[in-house]
Amino acid sequence: MSTTKFSNLAETLIASEIVKLGAIIKEKIKSGENLFNFTIGDFDATQFPIPLELKNEIVKAYNDGYTTYPSAEGELDLRNAVSDFIKKRQGLSFSTAEILISNGGRPLIYSIFRSIVDKGDKVIYPVPSWNNNHYTHFNEGTHVLIQAAKENNFMPTAKQIAPYLKGATLLALCSPLNPTGTVFTKDELEAICDLVIAENETRPTDQKRLYVMYDQIYWSLTFGNAVHYDPVSLRPKMKEYTVFVDGISKAFAATGVRVGWAMGPAPLIAKMKAINSHIGSWAPMAEQKAVALFLQNEVALDNYLTHFKEEVYYRLTHLYNGFLQLKEEGFSIDAITPQAAIYLTVQINIVGKKTLEGIELQQQSSVTEYLLNEAKIAMVPFSAFGADKESSWYRISVGCCKKNEIDAVINSLREALKKLK
Repeated sequence: MSTTKFSNLAETLIASEIVKLGAIIKEKIKSGENLFNFTIGDFDATQFPIPLELKNEIVKAYNDGYTTYPSAEGELDLRNAVSDFIKKRQGLSFSTAEILISNGGRPLIYSIFRSIVDKGDKVIYPVPSWNNNHYTHFNEGTHVLIQAAKENNFMPTAKQIAPYLKGATLLALCSPLNPTGTVFTKDELEAICDLVIAENETRPTDQKRLYVMYDQIYWSLTFGNAVHYDPVSLRPKMKEYTVFVDGISKAFAATGVRVGWAMGPAPLIAKMKAINSHIGSWAPMAEQKAVALFLQNEVALDNYLTHFKEEVYYRLTHLYNGFLQLKEEGFSIDAITPQAAIYLTVQINIVGKKTLEGIELQQQSSVTEYLLNEAKIAMVPFSAFGADKESSWYRISVGCCKKNEIDAVINSLREALKKLK
């Protein structure tokens, strides 16, 4: 048995639960199983191709020889385009010095944590939420978990956050939220902003500020009456304390194109740039040039987003209605009305039930396994997002969902549930 030791971080870091589940699914597919895979927050390019105009600009950029290192902070034409884009689309004003380009959102989140959080610093984040637990672990920060509940669509509330702000250095928020596909209400986000402003005003000048990381990577994907709100639009004072995470990955089904941006106070952006320059996390030059041009193509933007949102919403609502039908039929099923992003939040509460073979589903992991093996449905449990291991809630991602399979998914789940007693 090997006694080789590595760093404390390497020894204690938990690998991505979603990647682990994905590996199991891949093996099953390789062995010939037909599965409905709703796990990964990605897109099937046959269902959701990137915009043709963006694709053409990428190809042209490579043909034009844009294959060298880009600027560490991102190419100026792209930062200008991002500044104009968010001003027109969101009403936010950020200069090029307040914008940092990276190869997607992950390096930006990493550099935010590394720039703000020291060992022992309090990091406040809700559960479920995506990867905040791991990024806090990277920095040996003190985890302050806010247990979000169904009653608030799994969004954290100001009342929950308030007791923990004293001494905290980072409040990690996401709206629309991964994994739930739900959004902050205006009143709730305003209340949170007021708490952050009040807390910072009590701190002496030699004490670190409390920053809000606001991940809004799904902000353009809202549906029905849902509205995306952000801290700076609601409370302009929050511009001093807010750093946004954004990009093209989700809004344009371009997860593999790898272009993201952060927007925040120039001194913080400068520190993040320095960190990112050492880990080489800049977006490829050609993609930067292409995105800079694409973001200025108003007609292409509008046409793509209109069609894209219709396709995503169709899948979300039809799956949601299917789950409600199962609930009406008496199964222990629930779902939250889809508001945004590419996710549907569902509950499958069948712990304690027995299979036809008399095997009791004693814990939620057994339920997940049963759904995968019997219903052929793969979903990500909320426990993969920091929630309790026995949470009966799941994330369904529709980025790889085919419309003509939705009825089959619901029927497959129905038949699997019928077999339990």
